[in-house]
Formats: sequence, C-alpha cells, structure tokens
Amino acid sequence: MSDHHVVVVGGGFGGLQLLNGLKGAGVKITLVDRRNHHLFQPLLYQVATTILSTSEIAWPIRRLYADRPDVTVLLGEVTGVDSGAKTVSLRNGMTLGYDTLVLATGATHAYFGHDEWEPVAPGLKTLEDATTIRRRVLLAFEKAEMEADPAVRDALLTFTIVGAGPTGVELAGIIAELAHFTLPKEFRNIDTRKTRVVLVEAGPRVLPTFAEELSAYAQKALEKLGVEIHLGKPVTECNADGVKIGETFVASRTIVWAAGVTASPAARWLDVAADRAGRVVVEKDLSAPGLPDVFVVGDTASVMREDGKPVPGIAPAAKQQGGYVAKVIRARISGKPAPAPFRYWHQGSLATIGKSAAIIDFGRIKLKGWIAWWIWGLAHIYFLIGTRSRFSVAWSWLWIYLSGQHSARLITQRETMREEE
Repeated sequence: MSDHHVVVVGGGFGGLQLLNGLKGAGVKITLVDRRNHHLFQPLLYQVATTILSTSEIAWPIRRLYADRPDVTVLLGEVTGVDSGAKTVSLRNGMTLGYDTLVLATGATHAYFGHDEWEPVAPGLKTLEDATTIRRRVLLAFEKAEMEADPAVRDALLTFTIVGAGPTGVELAGIIAELAHFTLPKEFRNIDTRKTRVVLVEAGPRVLPTFAEELSAYAQKALEKLGVEIHLGKPVTECNADGVKIGETFVASRTIVWAAGVTASPAARWLDVAADRAGRVVVEKDLSAPGLPDVFVVGDTASVMREDGKPVPGIAPAAKQQGGYVAKVIRARISGKPAPAPFRYWHQGSLATIGKSAAIIDFGRIKLKGWIAWWIWGLAHIYFLIGTRSRFSVAWSWLWIYLSGQHSARLITQRETMREEE
C-alpha cells in the first residue's frame, strides 16, 4: 500500500461509491461522517410515514468496510479545510492530513430566509428527521382522539406538506392513504377519513421536473386520494398553528418541509465559487476550482450537463460522480492518462403516489400507474445493501399491498418541540 492518503468526507451515495471504486488501488482511505450509518435516502419518506423501520434503510458504515483494511472510518464532524496545508479539521480538535480530499457532504433543508420555520416544519434528510415526522403524524391522530374542541381537532387532522417535488408528493400520498384506509377502524372518537392532507407548491404544477403529462397524472392520482393541492402560491408564514398560503391561513398542527435544499458549507471551507444553493461550481473533472487535489461530488457539487442543464441532486448522479472521481484518482496514482471529463447519464426520474401508483420518466419512454409502481419497487430493492434488507423491504411492501396495514407505526424518540406542550 502506498502512502497516498485519501480523505473522504461524507458516507452517502457519492462517498461510498468512491470507496468502492478505490478498492485495490493501494491507497490509504479515511472516511469521516457525522453519523455511523449509510442511509438509503430515496426511501426515507417511508420511514416517516410508518411503512419501513429505520434498520431497513440504514447500515453501519464500519460493518460495510470491516473487510477493507485500507479504509479507516471516523465518526466526526468536519469544521474546516486548509487547502494550503492540505488538512481537514474536526470539531473534536483532530486534524487530518490528506493527499487527495473528496467532499461528499450533501445538502440540508432550505427555508429561503426563514430558518425560524424549521422547528415547526421539519425537513426530511436524516433518520432523526424521519422519526420526528413519524412521531408528529401519529401523535396528531392520538391527540385528536382526545380533543373536545372541534377547531383544534380539525387542525390536528390537517397535515400540510410544503413543496410538491418527489418527496412532497410521496409524503402526501402515503399520509392520505394512512388516514383514509389504514386507520379508520382503530379510532373511536374521530373519523380519520376526514383528515385533510394539503400539498403546497409555489410553482404551476406538481413534480415540475417531470414531463407535463406525468405531472398531470400525479396530480389526478393525489386528488383521487383526497389530497388538496395548492399551486402557484408560496407559503408566506409558518408557525405552530398552521401555514399561510398566499393570503389564506390553513390551521394545521403538522407541517413537513419539502420545498428546497441548500448545500453544506464546503464552498466556504475551500473559499471557492458557489451557485445560489451554495454548491461548489466544479471543474470538468469534478475538482474544486484551482484545487486539483480536492474533489466535490453529489449534492455539494454544481455540475452542468452538455445541454446546459444542471445534473440533478439524486442518488444515481452522486454514485456516478463518486465512481468517476475514483477513476481519476486511480489514473493519477498509476501515472496513466486522466479519464475524459465527467458525463452524466440520466437513468430516469421516478416518483410514487401511494401504494400502487407511480410515474417513471425515461425520456422517450414514460410509464405511469401500477406497472410503473412495480418497476419503481424493483429498482429500489435492487440498490438496497444486503440480502436481508432487500427481503425485509420487499416483505413490508407486499404486506401493505395485500393487507393495507403499515407495520412501523411506533411512536418513539422523545421530541419536545410541540408534542409535549
């Protein structure tokens, strides 16, 4: 093994794909992450909506690389990078030297200048977010069951999702199904079928990155489930009592934010150019401007396609970027010519609407309905890590499909923001 030290910050799709691509390269690798697990984010909303448990979509990073002596895993938070000294600083005071640095630090929620909304409208990026949202959703029904005031009860049974991208649409569809089909027989004082699920989108249509025909299908499918859709008006106020959509106030005790993201502080660490979302504007080989030994991948990077459109912030894009940077590092170490500039291959866009409908946009080929749902499910199961996870998720989906019962309706994780009032 050579003395070349690769430091990777972030154990998401991009970071792990890079590690996999460097297997056998003869370099020392240190992976730093704030959490001890790799998270399959595309299914995170299913934890938030009681379909899957946390262990079905997350795996300990150390276990994944237990048989890779070239990989050292550190649980820590990076606070800065000194590109001149080629060091990375951690919050605990530790300093790591690197020969090559890869930043795959992802993104977090963006509240467009209203960060004060976060406590009452959590986003969905981590397991903690998912269990918090799950707890709030389930507690809303429990509180409504004991509430004598009709106005308060109605507010408890109103769930608002801000943002109608894939996450917002998927959340709205499953919460509506949960309320209208799964829970009605379990409560005595409330009729959960009267639950309101409100989906708010500032733009003109849901799923704006999909073809218009698929967007229209998704909207009709949501409306068939009873979801109220508000288009063309942004949320102008958000508090513990509800949201203001334009000038209209909607009393709602459970709010989920799915309207936007902002990148990690990587651009500030490196003191390089960033786009409006804070992503590092990288070179064609995904290196940071003026820093050939520093690479940025995934949601932290702003990468343009040949047609001038940005590479989407989705898991397949991060994996492609991580794999590409591994090839660049291998070429440099072995003295071989560098690979051609990074080119993104779009494998399609997918979104589900409830338990038996989905849309898939492969470009020329567009699918919708139950066929798309089955393809969506098979694709996600294929990319899960480990046979046990694939079997467990497949069984959970089959059980829900046949019985209509969600298996992960547990209220856990003490949370004192609003539930304990």
